[in-house]
Amino acid sequence: MRVKRGNVSRQRHKKVLKLAKGFRGSRRTIFRVANQAVMKALKFAYRDRRNKRRELRRLWITRINAAVRPYGLSYSRFINGLLKSGIQVNRKFLADVAARDPKAFEQVVQQAKTALA
Repeated sequence: MRVKRGNVSRQRHKKVLKLAKGFRGSRRTIFRVANQAVMKALKFAYRDRRNKRRELRRLWITRINAAVRPYGLSYSRFINGLLKSGIQVNRKFLADVAARDPKAFEQVVQQAKTALA
């Protein structure tokens, strides 16, 4: 008995071409080219979901560093002061507070400074 695969391969092709929607030229319409483009795109998406977290953490650290400099502290000394004072706040929140509420951030910096002294 022979195996008929027309339906299976058509569904697989449709699935790949659906993922290739929005690609340019033959990468959108021709299965073989679209399949390669989709595989590469999925690989990049997987990698960059992880890289996004790294980049955001770097951004938060840069913002915190810029915010504590006027108070005569560096980022590393500020974080050390927070640890010594027992304040457990993540960098995302610290960067947000530094940007949105400078008065509250100043209080946090003063507590970190007193813990360092």
